[in-house]
Amino acid sequence: MKYPMNLIAGVSVLLSSPVMSSSFSPAVFGRATSAFSKASNNGVKNAERMTFILRGGGEDDSIFSSSSSASIINANGVNAGGVALSAVSNRGGEVEESSAAAPTTTSSSTKGGVGPNAPPPGPLRRLLPKFPWHELPNYLTYARCISIPIFLALSYYPVIMPNRAPVLSLLFAVASITDWFDGFLARRWDVTSPFGAFLDPVADKLMVSTALIVLAGRYGGIVAIPTAVIMAREVGVSALREWMAQRGARDSVKVGMQGKIKAALTMVSITLMLLVPEGVGLESVAWTKYLGVLGVGGAGSVVEGVVNDGLAWMLGPSLLMLFASAFVTVTSGSVYFKAAAPVLLGKE
Repeated sequence: MKYPMNLIAGVSVLLSSPVMSSSFSPAVFGRATSAFSKASNNGVKNAERMTFILRGGGEDDSIFSSSSSASIINANGVNAGGVALSAVSNRGGEVEESSAAAPTTTSSSTKGGVGPNAPPPGPLRRLLPKFPWHELPNYLTYARCISIPIFLALSYYPVIMPNRAPVLSLLFAVASITDWFDGFLARRWDVTSPFGAFLDPVADKLMVSTALIVLAGRYGGIVAIPTAVIMAREVGVSALREWMAQRGARDSVKVGMQGKIKAALTMVSITLMLLVPEGVGLESVAWTKYLGVLGVGGAGSVVEGVVNDGLAWMLGPSLLMLFASAFVTVTSGSVYFKAAAPVLLGKE
């Protein structure tokens, strides 16, 4: 059997290379030739398999395993086998620079799982390098979802709970902060995910609507009316965004500055209103007497002899902030529907 001159030249290059000097010895030359003959008869043409055969490997050296390519990577992270094969395929000429594989790159897992555009780790991430920081935004969203039934239960039980107002206010305030913080971390660490983008606004709306319903039950129509306005807007805008997304125009109704102001006003007003202790009714606010039936209510079920903690004077300012939030809710919602009007009316 006659071997082509380019193959002989290629074998010579392999034998003279630094990689071959340690792995291809005369003792295994006969084995390599035999393996090459078998591979040729079987029609093996894969470059990776040929590299292993020329290095002296045989059919029992796991040359067909997917991990075989890793064994021809030298200490500098360069695919030496690819360089050698280039010499063979180049008819014994010089090895082209582009034929060498690029050095191995570091995966994002070396940065604690965060995205490639994340800034260098700070003191806390360096202190806890094994913590799954890339999951922290989702963990905060999960915690906000879990806080909803806890908030609802603490709103009514236990019956005697003197510090109910500050506890509920603190719980809602922490949940509101995580609503901003998880989005901030996701963008900063470049770990945004479709699931997080879906669950984050859902958890926000569930928490706000739950708190508003509880407060509406406590204070009656004066809170129930702005609550209805806010919840109707959320349902309408959410349906609008979904409809626009189906037509590839979701960006025209993305969250704007007015929407962010509305969310901030609503959360602050709810936090302050939750600070008002049980037993403080709307009669404690001077201007509510001009609202007729809407200005009555809020005393709640107070256990005799129990003094509840809280800030009674917060009721008036928190009601005004809630009205302002309802107003911004309507104006911001109208902006979204105005932007989507051309598509809604079939003009685009």
